Amino acid sequence: MKMRLVWLLLVAALGVVVATGPAWGQGAKGNPQEEKALLKNAERFVDAFHKGDAKALAAAWAPDGDYTDQMGKTLKGRAAIEKVFTALFAENKGLKLRIDVGSIRFVTPEVAIEDGVTSVMPANGAPPSRARYTIVHVKRDGEWQLSSVRDAVYAPPSNREHLAELEWLIGEWAGTGSKEGVARIAYHWGENQNFLIGEFTTTMGQFSIGAGMHRIGWDAGNKLIRSWTFEHGGGFGDGMWKRDGNKWTIKATATLNDGKKLTSTNVLTRVDADTATFEFRDRTVDGQPIPDVKTVAFKRVNANSGVAAAGGK
Repeated sequence: MKMRLVWLLLVAALGVVVATGPAWGQGAKGNPQEEKALLKNAERFVDAFHKGDAKALAAAWAPDGDYTDQMGKTLKGRAAIEKVFTALFAENKGLKLRIDVGSIRFVTPEVAIEDGVTSVMPANGAPPSRARYTIVHVKRDGEWQLSSVRDAVYAPPSNREHLAELEWLIGEWAGTGSKEGVARIAYHWGENQNFLIGEFTTTMGQFSIGAGMHRIGWDAGNKLIRSWTFEHGGGFGDGMWKRDGNKWTIKATATLNDGKKLTSTNVLTRVDADTATFEFRDRTVDGQPIPDVKTVAFKRVNANSGVAAAGGK
């Protein structure tokens, strides 16, 4: 707990390094003179840190400045802050820091609020410690100081809210009614719930005639759901999704393993909680029409017990 606290104090103080210049956010206009002052403070802080000067580091705070950690514990005043920096330098060497400033805005000419994410990397190569932070900077007697620093749990970026309407796919499904083989696909959430990941196989009798991976994600640039398919045989493709009720139309393009270009309009329909259908229409290969694939029904064979929002949105 002590080391976590010290790292985040360090993070808060160094935040002013990247807060200058284009990092001013949310409509606040940068002030070159104030930016220069903040940068100078940051340079002094870094120099003191490299020298292991805990007293100089604590001086970056206002005399009555404070820090509150994720558990609600508060350090008040420079003496308390100096104490934890002293422990840091006694027990650790070679820490590295990354600051990602989300925004800075001037509340008044003498008060600025900064929000962002920090990553502190130990010298031994262990995973970084990340946190969200909020800093209140105050200008007193012509000098910028840290008045208040608040730590919050770091939550990795996630597109779950955009993909929640397809969360019902999570689990294992088996296709029926196709003469081209038996298809099976199993979906699960990827890391940080930024993708739904499916692994599929198609078999004919005892033989595998196709397999691969399907990823469904959120295209933030185009503001739509998008998917990518990678076949073990070397083919790959992507699709753009559009919803209409319980039906999703996917405009798909693919490059086959022989280099030919496939286009298709695929329609996924959710019939009920455990049944879905898939259609493949308007298919072409290198611009030449090929037969559609008749509707394939999929039945759920194993649901993920952790699935939430089964009905979608």
